[in-house]
Formats: sequence, C-alpha cells, structure tokens
Amino acid sequence: MDVWSSPVIDRSLPALVQGYAWLPKLLEARPDDVALTRVLGKPALTLRGPQAVRFFYDESHVQRGGALPEPVLSTLFGHDAVHTLDGGAHRVRKEFFLPLLQPDRITGLVEHVTAAWDEAVRRWSEAEQVVLFDEASVVLTRGVCRWAGVPLDDSAADAEHLARDLVAMVDGFATAGPRHWRARRARARQEERFTRLVKDVRSDRVTAPETSVLAAVSRHRESTGKLMHPHTAAVELLNVIRPTVAVCWFVTYTAHALHLQPRQLEQLRGGDTAYTAAFVHEVRRFYPFAPFLGGLAVRDLSWRGISVPSGAMVLLDVFGQNHDEKLWGDPYVFRPQRFLTHDVERDELIPQGGGEPRTGHRCPGEGLTIGLLEALAIRLADLDYTVPDQNLRISLRRIPARVHSGMILRNLRVPGRRMRTAAWYEHRS
Repeated sequence: MDVWSSPVIDRSLPALVQGYAWLPKLLEARPDDVALTRVLGKPALTLRGPQAVRFFYDESHVQRGGALPEPVLSTLFGHDAVHTLDGGAHRVRKEFFLPLLQPDRITGLVEHVTAAWDEAVRRWSEAEQVVLFDEASVVLTRGVCRWAGVPLDDSAADAEHLARDLVAMVDGFATAGPRHWRARRARARQEERFTRLVKDVRSDRVTAPETSVLAAVSRHRESTGKLMHPHTAAVELLNVIRPTVAVCWFVTYTAHALHLQPRQLEQLRGGDTAYTAAFVHEVRRFYPFAPFLGGLAVRDLSWRGISVPSGAMVLLDVFGQNHDEKLWGDPYVFRPQRFLTHDVERDELIPQGGGEPRTGHRCPGEGLTIGLLEALAIRLADLDYTVPDQNLRISLRRIPARVHSGMILRNLRVPGRRMRTAAWYEHRS
C-alpha cells in the first residue's frame, strides 16, 4: 500500500512555530524513530539514529543538490556552494577544504584565534562590561582572517563590520522576518567584497600568502579543469570564514554552562585534556545549533518498510538525535563526564552532521570547531568576572537559538596565578 496516497498534513507552519521541538515532537511517540509528513508541499520522511545517519549520507539514497531552499542559499551557504553539489563535482570541490582538516592547519587557526583573544582580553579588562557573543565574534573574525590570509583594514571597525555580517548570515537563515533580510544584505555585501579579493589575487594586485586559504581558493580548479568562477570562489572562502565565526555561539554557550555549573570551572582549570575534550563535546551535544538537515531521495527508496518516492524530502533530526534518551540516557542534563566513559561515535554525536567528512557532506570544519572550543573554553575558565542579572533564556523556538542577553560579563580580569604561557597553550592545541 502506498502510504503517500492518503492525506498527509503539511507541517511547514508548525516547523516555523515549534523550532527545534518540531521533529522531536513528530518522532517522540514512534519507537522506530521514523515519521512521514509533508513540508513545502513535498512528501517528507523524517528519521534519526545512527543507522538513519548512514542512510541519509549514502549518496545512492539522498542528494543535497536541489534540497536547500533559496532562502538558505541566499543567507547561510551561498549559491553554487559545495553544500549544493553531489558525486564527483562534490568530491573535487571538497578537495579545497580537505587540507583544513590537517592537525597543523587546525593548530595554526587556534594560535591565531587565541592570540586575538588575548589581545581582546586586555581591552575587556578596561571596560565596565562586555557582551561575550559580540566580542567573541570579532575575536574569531580577526583570528580566522589572519589564518586564511584575508586582509583586514587596520581599523577596528573593519573586523567588527565583517563579524556583524558573518553573524547575520547565520542568524537569519531560518526566519522570514527582519533577521532574514539582514542576512541577505550581509551576504550580498561580503560576496561582492570577497569576489573582488579573489580577482585581485588572480591579477596580482593582492598577494595571498602561499599556503593560505585565500591562495588555495583562488587557484582551485573544478571537475571541468577550469578555475572556479570568482563569485563561487568567494562563496567557498566565506564558507570557511563564516562557520569559524559561528563558533561564537558555542563560546557563549560555554560561558552559559560555566555560570550555571560553576564546578566545571575547576575541572577546566586543572588542565585535564580528557576532561576538556569531554566538556567541549557536551557543549556541542547539549546546546542547540542545527535543528535538522535535509536532502532529496535520488530514487524510489525503502526505509524500515516505508516506501519513499524519488524526489521526496528526507529530513535528519539533528537536535532530536543529540537529545535522544536511547543514546544519551539523561539527554537534558549537562554532564561532560558522559564522554569520559562513552566514545564519541561518528554517527551518534552529529551537531555538525554525520557521515565521512572527507568524502561526504559532514562539515569539514568540525575539527576546527573542536580545536577552537577546547582552547577558548580553557581561556574562558581562566578569567575572573561577574555575571550580572540578565536574560539567560535560550528559546528553542528561535533558529538558530542563542543566549538572549548574549552573555554579559562584568569586572573581567585574568588573575596572575592562573596566567598560562604561550607554550602551554600550544601544547594544549
């Protein structure tokens, strides 16, 4: 029997209203972690669990090309981005990103960002208060641009304006309101800027450091053998810088966790590398970021006895899986210790997607995110500050969710007894 022949209610509006709770609500009463629905008029299979992750990331089952709606492309990823490709074209394009996975490249990025953090801390200690979300976004922008070879003006305003636009791209991809239009304008501005930069590198008007990301994207060739179009190169350069700056969400969540569970401070200050890694994994698991991922069935499929027609949407419940009681036991308790006794399985913990990052659609920057968070979590724990009364609520109806106040910190200083040396941080990285 064709299950799609009977009426299935379109759930597009509940998806907008319920936010992160939408797919978990659909799946909560289903022991097999699979449900049928309609989204934007299309039949949709919704699923979660490690086996579902492997099914979703199998290119013979699901493709990403054509699955991402125009509003997401015009804000978050950019048109013609690697996220829109499949097969050979995807693998060739992803060759640009693969060197970023190397440990020495991750270490280099961490060094640039932590240097920018240390510069910023000196300014923060002279201010009455700082909004951590905003300040962290600027720190990450400065660090990743230095690492990527992207020139910034000497003025503080250039980094701040770029950081604001990069945050806007992430902040407005899943809403139809003012945030969305702010994101579109931000992307248009920065794509124009970065397209000019790529053209200038190719015409030798700007010199890109030989091993930099800017040099690599400027000379990368597509599966056709031709250089990437300058606009496409700009999109992919932004797809390195933008998600790095988006780590400001997790930095703010880290401060949120440390405030609500101050006993975590001493654990991080103790220098236990295993605990630091566990803490970072728990921040990425516990706090909301990506709600779900979508693709299209490349042919008629069957999943756990359910027939899925070619072209149907397939939605992977990221937030629900990261909070699945069958996987995590007490999923709504923040408990880093779980990762001291539980190995981080590739297709269980999926805050940045699942599958194989080198060949599939899993975010190749996941290692960068983890490296940055480990270094910045320790640095944040090393600071002394007070947290004034503020709205620390995190609404799950807002996508992407964020700490409402941005995490306001006052009376910030670095006690001398906890000052680390540069060599110590380099060893930690």
